[in-house]
Amino acid sequence: MTSVVAVGYIIAFSLFVLGLMGLTGPRTAVRGNRLAAAGMAVAVVSTLLLPGMGDWWLIALGLVLGTVVGVPAARRVRMTAMPQMVALFNGVGGGAVALIAWAEFRDTAGYVVEPLHVAVASLFAALVGSISFWGSLVAFGKLQELISPRPLGLGAVHRPVTALALAAALAYVVVVAAGGTSGWLIVGVLVASAFFGVLLVLPIGGADMPVVISLLNAATGLSAAAMGLALDNTALIVAGMLVGASGSILTNLMARAMNRFVTSILLGGLGGAGAGTAAVGAGAAGGTGTVRSTDAADVAIQLAYAGRVAVVPGYGMAVAQAQHAVREMADLLRSSGTEVFYAVHPVAGRMPGHMNVLLAEADVPYDALKDLEESNSLLARTDVALVIGANDVTNPAARTDPDSPIYGMPILAVDACRSVIVLKRSMGSGFAGVDNALFVDPRTSLLFGDAKESVGAVVEELKAL
Repeated sequence: MTSVVAVGYIIAFSLFVLGLMGLTGPRTAVRGNRLAAAGMAVAVVSTLLLPGMGDWWLIALGLVLGTVVGVPAARRVRMTAMPQMVALFNGVGGGAVALIAWAEFRDTAGYVVEPLHVAVASLFAALVGSISFWGSLVAFGKLQELISPRPLGLGAVHRPVTALALAAALAYVVVVAAGGTSGWLIVGVLVASAFFGVLLVLPIGGADMPVVISLLNAATGLSAAAMGLALDNTALIVAGMLVGASGSILTNLMARAMNRFVTSILLGGLGGAGAGTAAVGAGAAGGTGTVRSTDAADVAIQLAYAGRVAVVPGYGMAVAQAQHAVREMADLLRSSGTEVFYAVHPVAGRMPGHMNVLLAEADVPYDALKDLEESNSLLARTDVALVIGANDVTNPAARTDPDSPIYGMPILAVDACRSVIVLKRSMGSGFAGVDNALFVDPRTSLLFGDAKESVGAVVEELKAL
């Protein structure tokens, strides 16, 4: 039976790797997801075949409850809510690892008969898993707007209190590793880590949330790998390391896309609310000016006479579910000889790749999607930029206002186009909470209303021309 389990794990690992390879592009992403899911199913079945596996009714109950909760939630979630679901599900993974570490402590009476490496790995899993769980809950709350996306904290005492929580968690870890067997010690690890996780993420602004989600995902993977080492479970080690490694790479890529260091995001947040956020909602637009509104007929005329049009998608497009209408509009323009491309910022939306998934859902050709660098080289030679719900990723304050919380973040240079049309419901700021100087640029006009309805009206006007 041990040999059967080993073969099952090898098959599962192979499917995990093939699944990750498939996730590198929209065309193969669905297949990659299915392969990875199949790999996890093989890994679960193989684990259940391990000698000594018991409590079958409890395992079955867990599988049933997980299926009953997870499948309907995943099927019903709107694409706009996908980032918060990712944050929540990732957090649940970290929480599960922390609880397993707690159970392992109880089952071994405080690791008294276990080698030191088992105790260290299990304590690492408890520490990081708890941080990931509670930090992910805060990220979920910010994305769901149950908590303000603005930086929040304890002011001047936030940093020392956060450091105290981490020091307490590490102190409990050291005491347990040194031989402490009281059940309250492991509870102390989990509780102190929980406080640290909350205090770590709470002061980080909404603009940095994609990086935070990716970082916490990597942390969950590493905690799972550590727990696998403690339990001598090969599947958990490999799966956790794959998640940890891929999450770390993604975190680095997201941070580079925002011209930030991960450490600066975390340490900046530790300053607490009010640290480096003075420009939020107050003068961050880089000046004042007059906002010019327009209508669908004028937008259609500008688009019809343009040689090149850039579509800049953002979270507002996702909320309005306007991607299909946008594709129809782009098809009409192409049929009349207009070049259309999609300028997609790597952190547009609230999760890496959010816009790419939405546009792929609407059957937008993948080669029409341009990354940040290629988009900016085209925008200077573009007649009209149609910004649909994007805000922070087009804000010139990132280049011009050193006091802005998004200063230094690479943006899509839509202000270099001959004309800019912004589709918005209102003059509200983006997720970072800063005003957008683009809206008062003399070359910019705003079409107010629901993005799907506005694009539909533009389509009808184009058909009438």
